[in-house]
Amino acid sequence: MFDIGFWELTIIALVALVVVGPERLPKLAYTAGKWLGKGRKVIQQVKTEIDKEIKAEELKEILAEQKKQLDPLEEIVEETGETLRDFTAEAQKTVREAERDSADADTKPKQSVDSTK
Repeated sequence: MFDIGFWELTIIALVALVVVGPERLPKLAYTAGKWLGKGRKVIQQVKTEIDKEIKAEELKEILAEQKKQLDPLEEIVEETGETLRDFTAEAQKTVREAERDSADADTKPKQSVDSTK
């Protein structure tokens, strides 16, 4: 992130030693390390949230693409359902007609041909 080498860090440490003094330098280093750790933690959390959002967007795009692919299938299913309903209605109509014809045949008087009497 920062391109700071060994000599730059040494100069910063010497300046801090002169400005702050040897008594307060350990506490300052502790506080600086603590804030640096918190900063890294915040940066990591932001990266994690960005990754989650990117993955969520990718999933939304995938779902939209799959929905586009399913639309023609839904039409086919609807057409098949309509065809089956028509076929069922036609079959029921044929069954009712057959039952009616059967009932008519049963109710007609039977004529017996008895020529011997």
